Amino acid sequence: MNYQTIQLTTESGIATIVFNRPEKRNAISFQLLDELLAALDEIEQSAAQITILTGAGKAFCAGLDLDELKSLTGKTNAENVEDSRKMAHIFRRLYEFPKPTIAAVNGAAIAGGTGLATMCDFTLAVPDAKFGYTEVRIGFVPAIVSSMLVWQVGHKIARDLLLTGRLFDSAEAYRFGLVNEIVAPESLMTRARELAVLLMENSPLSLVATKRLINGFIGPQLDKQIVEAIADNARIRTTADFREGVASFLERRKPRWSGK
Repeated sequence: MNYQTIQLTTESGIATIVFNRPEKRNAISFQLLDELLAALDEIEQSAAQITILTGAGKAFCAGLDLDELKSLTGKTNAENVEDSRKMAHIFRRLYEFPKPTIAAVNGAAIAGGTGLATMCDFTLAVPDAKFGYTEVRIGFVPAIVSSMLVWQVGHKIARDLLLTGRLFDSAEAYRFGLVNEIVAPESLMTRARELAVLLMENSPLSLVATKRLINGFIGPQLDKQIVEAIADNARIRTTADFREGVASFLERRKPRWSGK
């Protein structure tokens, strides 16, 4: 496939996906999501055993692209539901991908970028990386990612991160268990490949079976939560607060919430 928003390379059993929109800080577009899904399908069918995700330039992934964000306020309910399903599918596809995944977070990973980074089996980050589930700050709901975040960090930490929408650094992410290692920028990709090589010393069948076992512990509950999250994600987009949140963000001003 001729990818436009990502780069996919494979070497010595390690597939590397690079989000390749550095001029947009690798912001999420629906094209990028489609290409990421296609790349994961390609990797699953290939001889590659491990997948590394990283970003081109100074950011890992700075959340939803502004043009995509603008378009959300004018979509129909059916379009909102379909968009929400796509986002849920990409997060869950990454979370349950049969082959081990490593996120090499080279810079900011905000909103959906945080979600992509933390859905991987291993998350390595440079010291100055920034994370944040910032959706509530623009009248949105982090519905999809919250379904999995609670399982990762527990209710108390999830409430802190999701309700405040605050940014947090690599050190705090490490304390929460969202980051496995903090790595110097010049060593990030080397360390990611070292980890990949370590994983490849194990039986690939055992790795797949072990991931399936772990994912099975929460599968039925996650099915139900994802259905509810898709509905919540689509519903909030019809509110006045969401329209105001998007407008205030684009206009770089404080929002004037109406509670409607």
